[in-house]
Amino acid sequence: MKWCHIRVAGHALLGVADAGGSIELLRLVGSENTYTLQPFASFALEKQCLALSLDWSTGKAGRACDQPLKVISSDSRGQLHLLKVTEAGPGLQGVATWQAHHFEAWIAAFNYWQTEIVYSGGDDGLLKGWDTRTPNTSIFSSKRHSMGVCSIQSSPHREDLLATGSYDEHILLWDTRNMRQPLADTAVQGGVWRLRWHPFHRHLLLAACMHGGLRILNCEKAIGKTPAPSKHSSCASPHVPLTLLGPHGEEHRVNPRHCGSSVRLISRRQSAVLRSYLRSRKHAQSLRPTRCQTHWYMELIGPGSTSTFCRRPSSHSSWGPLPIATLGPGQQMWSITGRL
Repeated sequence: MKWCHIRVAGHALLGVADAGGSIELLRLVGSENTYTLQPFASFALEKQCLALSLDWSTGKAGRACDQPLKVISSDSRGQLHLLKVTEAGPGLQGVATWQAHHFEAWIAAFNYWQTEIVYSGGDDGLLKGWDTRTPNTSIFSSKRHSMGVCSIQSSPHREDLLATGSYDEHILLWDTRNMRQPLADTAVQGGVWRLRWHPFHRHLLLAACMHGGLRILNCEKAIGKTPAPSKHSSCASPHVPLTLLGPHGEEHRVNPRHCGSSVRLISRRQSAVLRSYLRSRKHAQSLRPTRCQTHWYMELIGPGSTSTFCRRPSSHSSWGPLPIATLGPGQQMWSITGRL
């Protein structure tokens, strides 16, 4: 379910993608002290399919009055459906339908800054972009997520910024001018079923992470200090970490996956083997723990250091999983969160 960002025919409008394979539009009608949802329009997508998602083309503030009001939807047969809303009266008109994925198309979303462009994510693990004027061929296809892509949202505040989430439990930030490599990547310990940018604070991103619960990510450093990536380079620019906000407002910086580095959690039993491996790497980094309210930070010290010994604080007798990371030359210093 998604509310339209603007009033339609004087009413707030709710879009619903249902298990019967239809897109239903309901308008909010107030009378005295009560509000009710009344049917406004309906459109059947396909027979024997489930409607899995929808998005409105009105996400960006300041929509032009002559801009058509559109809905993009996806279904369980891997298809996308572009619909046009008739504002003068009840009506949903089909504009285009095309095959986007081999399995379920979990999510479809508009580029709010250029509404001819839509994005889709499927159970085939692909993130795709489409120009709805020529929808038969995708404008890009990314395999950066390792499992089904189930959430996508264009930023309503900043052009060319896109957030995606997947069953692989990672959230990626993209500059849509270069979809070969994400700007930032963070793990959130749960399949990322839905993403929403804050309507006023442009750097805050809300994620619904299945068993991982709700997470709020502070993306200010990732989107505010990272220059636009060159279309002619693949992995030359270092990634910028996201910041995870804790339950009391504390910030926890999370190291992204990126080209030229490895980040993983290991047990103490594996640490000796990994330390030996890292020592053999020319650009291995050393790690240093510093205290936080609820976490221990492992700060990268370097570049240039060859020591990877993880010291235990005197107040604790043992670590839990040890975070270990290596970075290539010339890349920035980050922090990695590790729980005791």
